[in-house]
Amino acid sequence: MGWRVQRVTITIEEELLEELDGLVARRGYQNRSEALRDLARAGLRRAEPPEPGAPCVAALVYVYDHARRDLPNRLTHEFHDHHDLAVSTLHVHLDAGSCLEVAVLKGAAGAVQHMADHIIAERGVRHGQLVMLPQDGAGHPERR
Repeated sequence: MGWRVQRVTITIEEELLEELDGLVARRGYQNRSEALRDLARAGLRRAEPPEPGAPCVAALVYVYDHARRDLPNRLTHEFHDHHDLAVSTLHVHLDAGSCLEVAVLKGAAGAVQHMADHIIAERGVRHGQLVMLPQDGAGHPERR
């Protein structure tokens, strides 16, 4: 099944066009259209995450204070309590007091979001972000 493409015309400010052209150059896109398609896909994924019951894969990235009272144990318990969602975790010691973890999660979008919310809300977690993608990639055609 081939993907039909349509030509559209957009109007944007000169400064924004310069930023787009810089992105095209830095990332090695073939042209502006490729870059705009990727940006549109990313924006749509953020604007409308998968339905709560839809299967997804996700990366939860967070930085925390490992010296915070009992935080590493609480985080470990959270992952054990959700062992059905946790696929893998990368742990990095950033400095004497901070750790970065990247957790790969897989399951129903609502359950993944719920787990991520609990991790990010833990006292001592300084920064956190969840990137969630549909497991099957539905609605996101591959690049041509």
